[in-house]
Amino acid sequence: MGNVVGVAQQDRIPPPPDRTTHRTTTVEQGRFCTAHCTCGWRGPARRARSSARADAEAHLPN
Repeated sequence: MGNVVGVAQQDRIPPPPDRTTHRTTTVEQGRFCTAHCTCGWRGPARRARSSARADAEAHLPN
C-alpha cells in the first residue's frame, strides 16, 4: 500500500446556519398571528403579536 496524494476531500460538513439564512416574518390570520421563516419553519398561532415575534426570535440560531 502506498500513500494517496492529491485526493480532494469529499465529505464536507456544511457551515452552521446563521441569522442571514433565516428570515422571519409574522403573518396575521384572523385573530391570530403566526411566525414564518424562509427555511419553512412555522410557529404556533398566537393571539399576541409579541408572542409570535418571540417565537421567531427563539427560532433563529445564536
